[in-house]
Amino acid sequence: MREPLLLFCNWSTLGVCAALKLPQISAVLAARSSRGISLPSLLLELAGFLVFLRYLCYYEYPLLTYLEYPILIAQDVLLLLCVFHFNGNVKGAAPYLALCVASWFVLSLQKWIIDLAMNLSTFISTASKFAQLQCLWRTQDSGAVSALTWSLASYTCAARIITTLMTTSDLTVLMRFVIMLALNLWVTATVLRYRTTVGKAE
Repeated sequence: MREPLLLFCNWSTLGVCAALKLPQISAVLAARSSRGISLPSLLLELAGFLVFLRYLCYYEYPLLTYLEYPILIAQDVLLLLCVFHFNGNVKGAAPYLALCVASWFVLSLQKWIIDLAMNLSTFISTASKFAQLQCLWRTQDSGAVSALTWSLASYTCAARIITTLMTTSDLTVLMRFVIMLALNLWVTATVLRYRTTVGKAE
């Protein structure tokens, strides 16, 4: 029972993450607008993913426990380019992308750097979710924000809680997933709330 559950969680997470940001990217392209999407949230999420991936690579975690992160990072970069494009400044993304590439190498220079960055990454990712929530609260309009993307993110966090408990039991990683699950559900509920409000108003 343990092994099939672990395999299901690993592969379903990978499958979901392969398409996680596609509804969001599709919504932005269809609306030809990044309305409702918080740029600080997106940048913080990208930073959190990058640190987390580097940490798991550094400590040689099983490949299946983090294989989705390169996919998520690639999708976040694509979404970032879309946001900058519809804001009329594609070149504005270049410094952020350069910083991400440089960070990948700096993070692994010393063990204390990667450990500190990992501890901070939970706060970074938490800040990312709150930035998105603040954007929604301020505008009271979910705009081009995809509830499906946030729902799928919630599922992947729940699945990763199970796989972490069954493999490494790393408390730092586990706490990160628990916090991210709660915040992803909160963002999903907020997106749906404002979508309903706008629908009634119309």
